[in-house]
Amino acid sequence: METEKATFGAGCFWGVEETFRKLTGVVDTAVGYAGGSKENPTYEDVCTDETGHAEVVQVEFDPAKISYRELLDVFWANHNPTTLNRQGPDVGTQYRSVIFYHLPEQKTAAEESKNALTKSGRFKREIVTQIEAAPRFFRAEEYHQRYLEKRGLSHCAI
Repeated sequence: METEKATFGAGCFWGVEETFRKLTGVVDTAVGYAGGSKENPTYEDVCTDETGHAEVVQVEFDPAKISYRELLDVFWANHNPTTLNRQGPDVGTQYRSVIFYHLPEQKTAAEESKNALTKSGRFKREIVTQIEAAPRFFRAEEYHQRYLEKRGLSHCAI
């Protein structure tokens, strides 16, 4: 089986991971940090809002079972892409809306989907989601992996 990777930041990574992990065609997920300047950051480092890292979910998927465009649809549907550095009660650059693409085709698909969503008028405010080449991914501490599943929860309580 040939798999691909997709990396998304859409707020607190616990709920984002749970959403993607449940999809048919998703082989594996991992939460971590990407897009910042510090090597091997810890959760505590990222929470200072000084490293530049976003909390992200790296999704390994089988494109024969789920397309990257379908993953993008799930991304857009499960967070507010119009709030800069914020999702719900979580505030800071680590909670920014970001798509880190791994392939040129992913960049094109991400840009097209963002443009289509903008033109749809679904959101009254500007979509602030960043689309950037995938930087180095730093896997988060083990206690963050499958955090909600380990606690028998299906979503984050706000």
